[in-house]
Amino acid sequence: MTVDADSGIAPTAVAPQWRRLSPRMLAVHPVQETLRALPALLIAFVAGRSSGNGGLWGLFGVVVTVGLGVLRWATTSYRVGVDQVQVRRGFVRRRVLSIPRDRVRTVDITAHPLHRLLGLVRITVGTGQSDRKEGLRLDGLTAAEGDRLRVELLHRGAAVATVEPEATTGSVATGGVVAGGVAAAPAPAETVLASMRPGWVWYGPFTLSGLVTIGVVAGFVYRLANEAHVNPGRFGPLRAISHQLSRVPLGIAIGEVALAVLVFVAVASTVGYVVAFWGFRLSRQDTGTLHMTRGLLTTRATTIEERRLRGVELSEPLLLRAVGGARCIAIATGLRVGRGAERGGTLLLPPAPRAEAIRVAADVLGDPHPLTVELTGHGLRAARRRYLRALEVAAVLPAGLALLWWLAGWPGWAPLVALVVLPVAAALAADRVRSLGHAISGGHLVVRQGSVVRRRYALAREGIIGWHLRQSIFQRRAGVVTVIATTAAGRQHYSLLDVPVDLSVPVVAEATPGLLDPFLIVG
Repeated sequence: MTVDADSGIAPTAVAPQWRRLSPRMLAVHPVQETLRALPALLIAFVAGRSSGNGGLWGLFGVVVTVGLGVLRWATTSYRVGVDQVQVRRGFVRRRVLSIPRDRVRTVDITAHPLHRLLGLVRITVGTGQSDRKEGLRLDGLTAAEGDRLRVELLHRGAAVATVEPEATTGSVATGGVVAGGVAAAPAPAETVLASMRPGWVWYGPFTLSGLVTIGVVAGFVYRLANEAHVNPGRFGPLRAISHQLSRVPLGIAIGEVALAVLVFVAVASTVGYVVAFWGFRLSRQDTGTLHMTRGLLTTRATTIEERRLRGVELSEPLLLRAVGGARCIAIATGLRVGRGAERGGTLLLPPAPRAEAIRVAADVLGDPHPLTVELTGHGLRAARRRYLRALEVAAVLPAGLALLWWLAGWPGWAPLVALVVLPVAAALAADRVRSLGHAISGGHLVVRQGSVVRRRYALAREGIIGWHLRQSIFQRRAGVVTVIATTAAGRQHYSLLDVPVDLSVPVVAEATPGLLDPFLIVG
């Protein structure tokens, strides 16, 4: 900003201009709206067919959805200022969404197949909250503009802090591109930390993500068949399958169905893994950010500031752990795992060999010891609680079946077969005991727990803002306590389960020296 020599008063900087999305989105928005309204259009078509006007109703629905898509593009604009990013949309009710630039936590760039065909991307600016509340989304920027905007929002230190009155939208400046009056930094240099290898596809079937696909497809087919009053049993393949299952004993039929479902889940999980993570690449940029790209059909690029990183999570689901796999997740301030626009944005490494996940986590932390340090177990009392709770829950099934055999005449073999859950529960309890532990390693608090999903957290001690010691009536009798470290990052609380009472305060005192001093009685 310059100062007027005559008056000594700084003139007001020129406000950035409002910019529209790319006109190419006129070929995308109508298609998106039509696909989004496809179930309703099919229902309208089927309902109108009974009155002889099915085609007319279907055409009317398509016209309305296409019109909404065009109106969406025409009423959306955005601008990037020195301190704020604003999006203006709406026709009947005009709304302007503004977020401070210092609240930006991540920038996600995604491109669906239709976007990629037209050279477009969708940008989601994450602020640590749900995108419906405080996030910001721009659907329909060119790929070049999207990349410039990502660099501009996350690398403010490299941006020009002054705004000259002569600067205009889209003009070129030395060292960057001026966007909305602010000169963006050039593309940063980067060091690749990990990249996708074809052998990682082996871990796809063990993620069980195909179960979600089965649920979505089955729900859609059921709803469509119900609205259209169609009996699925009238179709040839389904009728043949039903006839085959009715001809064999019940046990064999259940086995055949289970085998078919298992094969379908494995295939669907593998396909989903390839589609979601093909081309995965994790890199560290010299501007202090971690950059992840992935996706076969729909590409996604996520950038996280390292100064907001507070640790990593090593996640090992039971089936993935059985084949030596794991995945790595970032613990960062403002990024709540699995919420809103941040869903999937904290993933540092997809399911891959465990050794690779440990290496990537160590590279991100800059310290390999939190991932390999020997953990302190929580003793016999914690182990006893795990066995008792697992066996008590497992005993409910055979006890209930025995009661039904006694009162309602159910088959006597049912409760005997159900006893098999007891050794399974005991094995899970033993695995939970082996997983349970904690340690202080350098600047990190390390916590491990879980069996169905074993998780090892390496949380930076400087990121811990408080402690919560919780003890139920049963824990008091057992002489253990749950110690919870609170933080602004990730899940926002990380629990050390069933720590012996005599170890709880020393753990807190070692992890955060001086924090408990006002509350301790010496001697």
